[in-house]
Amino acid sequence: MENSAEKNWQEYLKKELPKVSEILKTYGYLLDPDQPHVKGERFLMKALTTIGGQKLILLGKKSDTNEKVVIKITEDPKGKKELFHERECRQLLHEINFAYDIFHSPEELLFTTTDNYLLTIHKFIKQEKPFLERPISEQFDFALDSFKAQEKARATTHKHFKQIAKTFGNRTRHDYLRLSDTFESALKNKNASQKTLELIKQAKQKLIQKTMRIEQYCGFLTHTDFVPHNFRISGQTLYLLDFSSLRFGNKHESWARFLNFMTLYNRDLETALLEYMKNNRAEEELESLHLMRLFRLEEIITYYTNLLSDSEGDLLKLNTLRVNFWSEVLSAELTGKRVSNEIVENYKIARDNLRSQEEKERQSGLH
Repeated sequence: MENSAEKNWQEYLKKELPKVSEILKTYGYLLDPDQPHVKGERFLMKALTTIGGQKLILLGKKSDTNEKVVIKITEDPKGKKELFHERECRQLLHEINFAYDIFHSPEELLFTTTDNYLLTIHKFIKQEKPFLERPISEQFDFALDSFKAQEKARATTHKHFKQIAKTFGNRTRHDYLRLSDTFESALKNKNASQKTLELIKQAKQKLIQKTMRIEQYCGFLTHTDFVPHNFRISGQTLYLLDFSSLRFGNKHESWARFLNFMTLYNRDLETALLEYMKNNRAEEELESLHLMRLFRLEEIITYYTNLLSDSEGDLLKLNTLRVNFWSEVLSAELTGKRVSNEIVENYKIARDNLRSQEEKERQSGLH
């Protein structure tokens, strides 16, 4: 049975896609018949801590050359704000000397307003294989080089970075604690389980107790959603696809998001990066990373809890399963341990059984 959120999304697509197709034709572009980025659970996606608006991410080609392109288009004011912000971040990033050899952006082919829409088109970056299919040594090197590149930019050490921080945004310890409060309040409002609320409370208390450790490593450029579906690799060049998630904040927030992701998708890479941190960084950095992992786990638990009210049937079961799984990960992290492989593998099996065919298609090749 189709729920109201999914029905609204399908009606939105039915209304918008024909209009978008005609707009694109006037600029010499055609939509692909299959659009994986509007399928499956896409209708549920909501921004929690970043700028967020409704927009379409579509695949297409240039009609005269068949060159593959990525299209983003919206008439939603928040969606427009996000695309303008993302472009400004992308342009400013290339003014930072450290980033030239590490973060590249796909070539912008078009950025324009038309018929009350904001339309942006970029060259599609073809990669030889998904990130997670590369040898672990390559995954490690690309990830570590990316983290090191971000760490070279501090908003507190150079006037130029201070100016750029105004565009990217700048999180301090106060912002992290405020967001932690927001997560706890949201979970209470959504009647989260007592077990989940207790874990969130423990995580929040750790952040409060170690607030100065968080602040010690603030002021660094960080990508708050640095995971494989937000970058592509061609040759030895890494192309960022999401620039709206760049901001100045705790230097380990990017690490935390990536490592939490790898808890589920590549335990060996998670282990290798943690070993690097233990062998090459100060104890204070390890503590800061631990705090950021707690913070990002609070966030993902809140994210999936917020989706429960828009979910039905297998999707409701799946999102409930996700809340419980990430709560297990948080429980382990609170004690300085890693969640067991058995819990991870059992979750994956249950998740895959509950995912719709459309969502499986959307996920294919995403990482």
